[in-house]
Amino acid sequence: MAINEIRARIQQALVWFRKWPKLAALLGLITAAIILLAFSFLAKQENGENLAQGITGEIEISEGTKHSIPLDEIVEGGPSKDGIPSIDNPKFIKAGSVDFITDDEPGIAVSIDGVGRFYPYQILVWHEIVNDKINGKRVLVTYCPLCLSGIVFDPVVDNEQVEFGTSGKLWQSNLLMYDRKTESLWSQILGEAVVGARTGDKLPVLTSDITKFGKWRQLNPNGEVLSRDTGFSRTYGADPYGDYYTTPGTLFDVKNKDSRLGDKEFVLGLLIDGNAKAYRVDSIKQVGKIDDNFAGKQIVAEYKPDTDTVRLFEKTSGGSLTRLNPFPAFWFSWAAAHPETELYK
Repeated sequence: MAINEIRARIQQALVWFRKWPKLAALLGLITAAIILLAFSFLAKQENGENLAQGITGEIEISEGTKHSIPLDEIVEGGPSKDGIPSIDNPKFIKAGSVDFITDDEPGIAVSIDGVGRFYPYQILVWHEIVNDKINGKRVLVTYCPLCLSGIVFDPVVDNEQVEFGTSGKLWQSNLLMYDRKTESLWSQILGEAVVGARTGDKLPVLTSDITKFGKWRQLNPNGEVLSRDTGFSRTYGADPYGDYYTTPGTLFDVKNKDSRLGDKEFVLGLLIDGNAKAYRVDSIKQVGKIDDNFAGKQIVAEYKPDTDTVRLFEKTSGGSLTRLNPFPAFWFSWAAAHPETELYK
């Protein structure tokens, strides 16, 4: 475009602005607002903000670290990384040969491909993670004593089944694990990576029950029980947390306190399409069975006396039941991770 033509267009614009001064001022404000928004967007891109959405909120990058929870909410739990050692080569004993567990002792029970296994809390309390294999398939058994949360995962990270370890860190008084492929941190109560390269990724939850050994053994006389032969010297049978489970309060600060239930009421937390709801276990035990509508689904919660457990199911339009895999935990832990949770109590 020739210089003279540019000058002519500028003069035309100046004449127009003089003729319509109020409209010109409005256009000036709009232009300034657009420029400010552009600079704000570029600043957020530089800081890595608003990259994606996880259960906990926006995924951000701070000082080169990708995360979905505020980094200042992560605290040191006491032991260093792997200071609470995972069991990576677990050994098992036939149920009928076990003599170190009483019938009333709790643990995590799984049944995969016809193999039934019981992981006693008296062992898990010292290790928190078992990297197991059942018929060649990795199974991640996790337990956080602070939240009484026993959850079993399929440990798939970046399309590969990998081992996990304890990071020595906590979020909302709950176990933060790390995977041994990418070193990302994973929240147990979310089943999701919250810091590191895999932030936002989720681990599939596998079917399990929190039950008592005697009940489990009656139904699984040929089952297998995690052995005390772990390769570590621990006082198995003695719980370092003492009466913590039955006394008020938490050992670490928790955000989003929720008074709808006592902190240490036991619940089954359910996630459907990003919606959260907790079911108070004692309430279900009292009535035996309840039908509920949640997130557009028909939910059935049923007490099973033979295992002394509550299980959750989705009822299909045809009336059949599909078992769901919730997050069992103390109420404070579920409510802290999901402050908008619904509650059946």
